[in-house]
Amino acid sequence: MMSQFHRVLSFSASSANSPADKNKNKGGRGQKKQVFEPYMTTEDVSHGLKRGELIQGQIRINPKKYHEAFIPSPDDTRDIFLDGIVARNRALNGDVVVVQILPQEQWKVVRSDTDCEGASESETQKEHIMQRAQKKRERAPSPDVIVEDQCSDQEELISITLLPSSFVYQVVYIVEKKHSRAATGFLKFLPDKPFAMFSPVDHRVPRINVPLRDCPEDFRSRSGDYTNTLFICRITNWAADSNFAEGQLAKTLGQAGEIEPETEGILTEYDVDFSDFSNEDLKDLTSLFLMFRTECIFTIDPATARDLDDALSCKQLPDGNFEVGVHIADVSYFVEQDNALDAVASQRATSVYMVQKVIPMLPRLLCEELCSLNPLTDRLTFSVIWKITPEGKILSEWFGRTVIRSCVKLSYDHAQSMIEAPEKLFSAEELPPVDPMHPIDEIHQAVLNLHSIAKNLRAQRFSGGALRLDQIKLSFTLDKETMMPQGCYVYQYRDSNKLVEEFMLLANMATASHIYRKFPELALLRRHPPPKTKMVDELQELCDQLGIDIDLSSAGALHKSLNTTLGDDEYTSARKEVLTHMCSRPMQMALYFCTGVLKQEQFFKHYALNVPLYTHFTSPIRRYADIIVHRLLASSLRLSTEEVEKQASHCNDKKTVSKRVQELSSELFFGVFVKECGPLDSEAMVMGVLDQSFDVLVLRYGVQKRVYCKSIAGLDTFHHRKVGKKSELTLLWTPEDLENPPVEQVRTTNTVFVVILALATAHSSLCEGSVNDQRMR
Repeated sequence: MMSQFHRVLSFSASSANSPADKNKNKGGRGQKKQVFEPYMTTEDVSHGLKRGELIQGQIRINPKKYHEAFIPSPDDTRDIFLDGIVARNRALNGDVVVVQILPQEQWKVVRSDTDCEGASESETQKEHIMQRAQKKRERAPSPDVIVEDQCSDQEELISITLLPSSFVYQVVYIVEKKHSRAATGFLKFLPDKPFAMFSPVDHRVPRINVPLRDCPEDFRSRSGDYTNTLFICRITNWAADSNFAEGQLAKTLGQAGEIEPETEGILTEYDVDFSDFSNEDLKDLTSLFLMFRTECIFTIDPATARDLDDALSCKQLPDGNFEVGVHIADVSYFVEQDNALDAVASQRATSVYMVQKVIPMLPRLLCEELCSLNPLTDRLTFSVIWKITPEGKILSEWFGRTVIRSCVKLSYDHAQSMIEAPEKLFSAEELPPVDPMHPIDEIHQAVLNLHSIAKNLRAQRFSGGALRLDQIKLSFTLDKETMMPQGCYVYQYRDSNKLVEEFMLLANMATASHIYRKFPELALLRRHPPPKTKMVDELQELCDQLGIDIDLSSAGALHKSLNTTLGDDEYTSARKEVLTHMCSRPMQMALYFCTGVLKQEQFFKHYALNVPLYTHFTSPIRRYADIIVHRLLASSLRLSTEEVEKQASHCNDKKTVSKRVQELSSELFFGVFVKECGPLDSEAMVMGVLDQSFDVLVLRYGVQKRVYCKSIAGLDTFHHRKVGKKSELTLLWTPEDLENPPVEQVRTTNTVFVVILALATAHSSLCEGSVNDQRMR
């Protein structure tokens, strides 16, 4: 009797019974075979979408397993799986695509316990499987049920997900090519070929044939000199009869592993515009009119910040309440709708923050001078001013354009010192220059009052069901001349950060309600959909099996669970970090949208904040969405509902890109730091276990790395097993006395597990982890 093994339904281009193959065979000798199916016509796609026969969505390709891709299901609760490069039909990561269910004869059964795709089953077996699936489908209570059944003739486990994964999907049309079609990579010389082979660093991008005329002049004769040279290549075509794309070299970047070439590669690949602003862009910044304001208003920002777009004020009233103000740079005064600068800013949509520099959304003349709320300088602002009780209850609210004069530029460190020393009399030498109109103790008292109110606001938010998933953020100290990393540390999120955050959240929530009341069809808001149901269910099952008491039923319940003590030893905080990372995976991205398009208010909600309405108002220097919101406040927006929605979608795309570029920049600098200073030892805690590797959170640096068992020195062998959702990996170490059998030293699971790692540099900007010490706790 055959042993049981798991099978899944999947599509393979090699299916001998597919219509595509029959067409290929008709071509005759010498004619190229089709690798990919031709795309549908626009008309057929339109009709198919209307009839519900096709599904549209944005494709995501797994960066670690590039043959796996996904698009969201129509109800956005689950993912549709696209198996293999052929199934995604030349679409690249981020593209908006249309997929269809392939004909049943193109389906096949695959062994999932092997790396190969497996042999195609006979038509009889496929029919047998589908008959069983159909019976299950008929009595299934919902389309999301996963059916597991026994094939009695071979006693093999068949797993069929009825919807959306029971069918086999293929991309049939690309609606929008959102991927830049640019890639960073390396050139390889191919003898007797009129082209060179370009291999992208990102394996989700295909290899590209590049004409030799595009290559450096001496590449044909001295190709070895370019082994470690990074290039930028742009895809110009990808024919249906080729596994390889065609492209042109755009630029030679420099040596792999060096910061500036790698940084330029990241920016180009993710289509971040880092060119200088032209004189045409700046021509409208000529007339200014400023007035004075005498209130005690100040900024609190990172010490190195130069684009100061928010300021705070807090004045105690005779009745014991407070007048609290949030004052935001009035960028919309300078960036008028439809002028040259507005066109550039709307396209960039966001500033991009990298370790060593910022790619600004606006010219530095604006973001660091004219708009930045620099101290002792008159500035135009949009303000929200509340009358508020000491407990944080809002009594009244006012919006309007104002002129302020910040009396001091405080850093988070300055504000934290004031919070931690409420009785101290600070001297002028301990602070940046202060406006003599406002004594230091007046500023100090305002900070203390804001801190007290912020604590109450924060407590109210979390008792009302809000969620915060705090994840470790790695920061770097850089050499001022070379900008190379000299050290790295985990950024500390302190009370001064929380103070600013609370009032920015309060201003954003107040603005959302205000503009939605005034412009119910035009308001640009920000929603946060709830996490994916299937992933939440799987996480809950895993936590239950691991004995972790966690409640994933709501944002508030999850927050409460994460802040419950997870043990009382030295690794308690590490357990919380790992669990926070695990809980972040099912979460969806927050999205900008236009209220006139989405319409149903139940979908406006922000899951993590647990509020019905939210928007972005507080950072117009670095976010274009905030500029639109400012124009709504000023009743000067000249856009239709459709135009607001289009800009909202573009802002979403650029926000995603900005986040990824920031992550890649941090990985690049960490890689360079390890190369210069490593190997580095750190304790780590296991986050996930695969069959031949395990992912860890490196506690000292807050980075996630994958450790491959085959790379562990001194490891004799290893065994993997899975019980439900829980994976276990048993490591057997070679004993010091070789006459003894291998010793089982550790079994890893997704729970508490600490190793000592040595981080060693890998190619380019990446680091890999390897176990350096056999001590396991």
